[in-house]
Amino acid sequence: MAKIDVINQTGAVVDSIELNDVVFGIEPNQQCIYDVLVMQAAGKRQGTAKTKGRSEVSGGGRKPYRQKGTGRARQGTIRAPQFRGGGTVFGAVPRDYHYRVNKKVRNLALRSVLSEKVAETAFAVIDQFNVDAPKTKTFVGIMEAINAPKKTLFVVGKEEDANNAYLSSRNIPEAKMLRSDLINVFDLVKANKVVMTAAAVKEVEEALA
Repeated sequence: MAKIDVINQTGAVVDSIELNDVVFGIEPNQQCIYDVLVMQAAGKRQGTAKTKGRSEVSGGGRKPYRQKGTGRARQGTIRAPQFRGGGTVFGAVPRDYHYRVNKKVRNLALRSVLSEKVAETAFAVIDQFNVDAPKTKTFVGIMEAINAPKKTLFVVGKEEDANNAYLSSRNIPEAKMLRSDLINVFDLVKANKVVMTAAAVKEVEEALA
């Protein structure tokens, strides 16, 4: 098991923790990462695109001209698809693009991304977040002390009292804070660095190992 330093809010090393190689030390599976990213991107689509078919376009209730004797093709309505202003053939209709991948694939993708972050030294463990009051300036100071770039994903334990830290971080562009049970491949890949509390590391290991 790999050992990593645990730092505090000032950036000082206060302890060390062993990372489970099953979660943080595997060979990344790029196909699984891609499959889960595509699934998440599909789930974000609104699916509200809509066009009108010939039965939905206004007008066209009367035949444009008589059936026979004009030398032209017979027409029943000027709202047929071949006319300007007519309905659309096989046009877009509202739909749900959401789908799910196998749970094992999702877990493998999470472990793959976490292992990549550790291998790239873009992963850090902090003992806890102790913010007295919601204040963006306070959290910016913490980020500077622990060398966290603006595009950082912070992960806290489910039972940790990190509400003030969350409120302090949400005004910082690109910075994001999640509970350990809400981490996902998209946010992990998007972040330049991942900072987890020691409690969150244990919870993630229990969930994915």
